[in-house]
Amino acid sequence: MTEADVPHVLPRPAVRVAVVMEREAEPNRWEDWRFRIAEVVTHEDEFGLEPRVLRDDGKLQTTLHPGFTLELFRDQAEGYWLNLSSGSPVWFVVWRIDDADPSRAWPETVSLSYNEAGRWLDAQERVDNVPLPADLAAWLQAYTDEHYRPEPKKRRRPQSFVAPGERR
Repeated sequence: MTEADVPHVLPRPAVRVAVVMEREAEPNRWEDWRFRIAEVVTHEDEFGLEPRVLRDDGKLQTTLHPGFTLELFRDQAEGYWLNLSSGSPVWFVVWRIDDADPSRAWPETVSLSYNEAGRWLDAQERVDNVPLPADLAAWLQAYTDEHYRPEPKKRRRPQSFVAPGERR
């Protein structure tokens, strides 16, 4: 088999991003640490590939976690549509806390699919969302418009129009 015999696979639409995460020390008397996803930004080569602390004043630490690649998949088009149709599209970020060191947390993965985020939440994962910038929402909308086809809904006649012997 030669290279000409192998079908050419087009790359999926993708964007590289970095996640900015905050850690707050002793936010109240019941918690030692509180974490939150501050934002998701487009990756820049200057970020490198390793997490780095951007700011730490002893109370609040902000860390940049670069190197995430978000690919779009046709089978997630409904989830993208649900995200976009919410009126405020968002990034969904799964993140974890280190069991051995609860002062340490990191983002695990990033998605734009509402359905995927729902599955993560059903699995008891930590999922935060942050606003999706307008330019990336437009990119996602173009992909969704091309690949999402809602399933046709079957119309049911009101039971009052169905003969008594045929009612369900």
